[in-house]
This record gives sequence, C-alpha cells and structure tokens, in this order.
Amino acid sequence: MATMREVARHAGVSIATVSFVVNGTKPVSAATRARVQASMDELGFRRNVLARALASNRTRNLALVFPALEHRLGNTALGVLTSAAVAASARGFNLVLWPVSNDPAQLEEYVTGGLVDAVLLMEVTAEDARIPLLQRLDLPFALIGRTAEPSGLAYVDMDFAGAVESGLDHLTALGHEHIALLLGEIASPRLVGYGPIARTGEAFESGMLRRGLTPVVVSAPQTPAGGRAAAADLLRDHPEITATLVLNEDALPTFLAGLTAHGRSIPRDMSVLGLATSADAAAMSDPPVSTLVAPGSELGRLSVDSMVDRLDDPATPLVQALIPCELQLGDTTSPPAGATRPPRASSQSKGTVP
Repeated sequence: MATMREVARHAGVSIATVSFVVNGTKPVSAATRARVQASMDELGFRRNVLARALASNRTRNLALVFPALEHRLGNTALGVLTSAAVAASARGFNLVLWPVSNDPAQLEEYVTGGLVDAVLLMEVTAEDARIPLLQRLDLPFALIGRTAEPSGLAYVDMDFAGAVESGLDHLTALGHEHIALLLGEIASPRLVGYGPIARTGEAFESGMLRRGLTPVVVSAPQTPAGGRAAAADLLRDHPEITATLVLNEDALPTFLAGLTAHGRSIPRDMSVLGLATSADAAAMSDPPVSTLVAPGSELGRLSVDSMVDRLDDPATPLVQALIPCELQLGDTTSPPAGATRPPRASSQSKGTVP
C-alpha cells in the first residue's frame, strides 16, 4: 500500500499537504485537494481511519437521528438522508443513521460514547426534549425542522406555511371554494407537537379564513388503509368538497384510489394537491399527482454543510433557513365540475408554476 510520502511525491506537494487532505486539519485549495485525491486513487493509498481521527481530534462522523420506530422513514425523509450522506462525504465526513427514539435518555446512551462530532435531529417537535440534553452535553447539533421557539438554534426546515399558501393560491385560481386538508396522524406520544403537521394545519385554517372560505381539516393514519378510509369519510361527511390538499405521503395513492372507488372522477369531481411530497411519490401515483415538491435534497445538503462549517469554525453564524416547496403540476388539479364563473386571479408564490 502506498505511503503519504509516495502520494506527496506523485502529486508534487509536501507531505504536510497530503496530511491536511487526509486528516482535514487545515484548509487546502480545491485544485490541490483534487490532485492529492487523484494521486491517492492511482497509487491505491488507503486512509487509516483511526489515525486520522487521532490526528484531528475528530471522529469525522455525523449522526442523523431519526425516530424510525415512531415515524416511518418515507420517500421525502429518504431524500433528505441520501442528500445529507452525499454532502457529508464531499466534506470528508461519514454520515451514520441513528434510529433512536425521541426519548432523550436513549439518545444520551448514544452520544456519550464519543462516536460522533455532531448530531442532526430530524422529526423535531414543538418542545423537543432532545435539545436540552445536547445543550447540556455541549455537543454540536442542528435541526432538520424546528421547535415552536427556534431562536438561538441552528435549523433548516421546509416552509410549510408558504407551501399551503401556494396550494391555496393554485386551487382558488382554478375556482375552488370548498377545500379540505388531509393531514397524517401521529400515534406516538413522543411526537406530540410534530412541526410539519402543526404548522400546516395552522396555515391552512388561517389561509382559508383570510380568503373568506370555510376550512375543513381531516386526518388519517400514514398508511395505505388510512388513505382509503380518509376518502370514504371525507365524501360522507363533506360532500361539498371539490379539492383537497394532502400532507400524508404514505396515504396519498390510496386516497386517490378511494375517491375513484366511490365514483369520483379525478380531477373533474375532486382536485387533489400534495403538500411536501417527493417528486417520485407524486409520479408513482395514478394519476400523477400535482404537488408542492418537498426540497429534500436541499435540506440534507444545507444541514450538513452548515454543520461542518461550524465544526471548522465555531464562530460561523447559525444557519436558520426555510426552504420553499415548488409547485409541480400533474393530472390531479383542474377547475371544479360545473364551474359557472372564471377562476380567481392568483398571486403566485416564489418557486411555483402558474
């Protein structure tokens, strides 16, 4: 196996420069880093992970904490995870997935072992008990999501309120006035105050009332059976509804199937618009769903990059970012059947499609 000295000679740099690239102890220009990496690849140099950790006083590991036993890892979350892993690798870090409960005692068992340099928390709740623990342990962390009062915390999150506004703009521009919201149900008591559901519900009710419309909110388990049941319940209890916003990715395909099974034509009798849904999930539905696509890739990348920036320089300002969803039209939204007046004018939000 090649040595650092051989890599340095091949790349035309000093041994110290090779060490900086291998251990991440000092910044190196992108061109020099690429040249050293190419030499390592050509010569078959292999990093000694333990030696690298000892030299830099870092593990080079980031933990992504997701309570998989309490909340299913869906397509959108997988997109965040994949993007975060790619970003971590590009910065010389490993990303490890910890399927740890939102119980802070369980998380403490993981983090006190010194296995990671920092933690990224997913599925954040309004009063997330994991945050005081990480603050007490003085372990760097950031949120993918945010608490009810996130001042002083580093986070990246989807702009759920903005997505609702864009969705309502789109549907009311088509002429819909009877609009429902289908939310996912969270069964675990440890996820009470789960941010996406709480923020989406609040934004929908206020947005409908501001437009002089009556909000109808229903919920269903985040399962295929939940989608079918939600379709039956909505049609039975609210037959006047002509459009539904859906923040329930796992139930979305069977919600469409349930509407069809009860004799509703999509989109003629019922328009359906997904909220914070992955593009893949929207495309796999039948028919392909119009959706405000979740920015999963950007969330994963930005969360990792901002965390590594702070590890490199603790004085780096905290990142607090809301990432918009983008309207992607499919085959599930249209003017309501029997519309007798022109659609309303719509003020389009940034990043949406007319």
